[in-house]
Amino acid sequence: MNKKLKIYLIAGEPSGDALGARLMSALKKKTNNNVEFFGLGGENMENEGLTSLFDISELSIMGLAEIVPSIPKILQRIKQTVDDILQTQPDIVISIDSWSFASRVQKLLRSKKMQIPQVHYVAPQVWAWKKKRAKTMHKYVDCLLTLLPYEAKYFVPHGLKTVFVGHPVIESPVAHGDKEIFRKQYNIAKDKKIICILPGSRHNEVATLLPIFLESAKKLLENHPDLLFVIPTVRTVEKRVKKMTKDCNLPILLVESGKDRHNAMCAAETAIAASGTVALELAIADVPHIIGYKVSPLTAFIVEHLMHVKFVNLSNILLNRELVPELLQKDCNIENIVKYTELFLQKGDFYQQQLSGFAEVRKALGFGEQIPSEKAADTILDMIKKQ
Repeated sequence: MNKKLKIYLIAGEPSGDALGARLMSALKKKTNNNVEFFGLGGENMENEGLTSLFDISELSIMGLAEIVPSIPKILQRIKQTVDDILQTQPDIVISIDSWSFASRVQKLLRSKKMQIPQVHYVAPQVWAWKKKRAKTMHKYVDCLLTLLPYEAKYFVPHGLKTVFVGHPVIESPVAHGDKEIFRKQYNIAKDKKIICILPGSRHNEVATLLPIFLESAKKLLENHPDLLFVIPTVRTVEKRVKKMTKDCNLPILLVESGKDRHNAMCAAETAIAASGTVALELAIADVPHIIGYKVSPLTAFIVEHLMHVKFVNLSNILLNRELVPELLQKDCNIENIVKYTELFLQKGDFYQQQLSGFAEVRKALGFGEQIPSEKAADTILDMIKKQ
């Protein structure tokens, strides 16, 4: 290759940012750095050499009712992104997760007839809801890269090329986290028991969940004065988390760097987490945990009538049983969080059952058998070569 490849990436939230960073690293390796990146991303992608078009924290909104006030700004960002792609003239466009935003960019871009490959990385959860999406995706993208082996069957019958590359959690540094380094680095006494609090990476998640998690922590501290609560956070919500924890009168340690976050998870006795990729990382790290989640009553009503799954946590979905307690909506309360966390701290049967289940989760994900980012990079480079 003489000229550098131009690759345009669109990641709208932290989970996509982490995925995008690993993909960028793999692409640099496979092209001997003969590649340049454009588009949207967060701190991880910026560390790999991307200058983001705008701050993606604007897009980190979850919930149907919650997103309404932000619609005008999001529509403006969609147009801005497409205009930037037209100006950049990349060799390929890859949107990552965040299909609600990405689909609108890909659809508008398709109408411009640029004649370049358009790829989406991470399948929308059509097996859970909005099954019609599976029938229409082929109109807007040429290839879908999936994280789970069973997802292809929803898209292939509708004419969309689908490649299973594997789940990114397999590559997460959390698998190699070091609890001893973490304790030493932050001078944490040996008799201190660490509980990780992970309230999410979106502003509305933190605003809703962190107060409940902190009140639960206060209750736990009454019976366990030896606890230290560690909150690994990300840049999108870092300021909000600092503000909310400033005067909460709890022994709290905030950690911000990626390496420290993963070491902190591995050092934890147990964790209280928002639903999402981080819960899967906890499973990989063998950290017993519960997940909690709350959305507005309107969003909850709509989702309840549209979703067709028994579980929302991926560990539970993979095993088809509730391994990780799912505390959703009214069940996401102080009493339940304290009850389950106490069970974990006792390290009895409930604790051991989760650890055994995590071994099954790792096997189902193909842990140790493949490198998803490299497989994704191979697929992308092959598409560029064939155009």
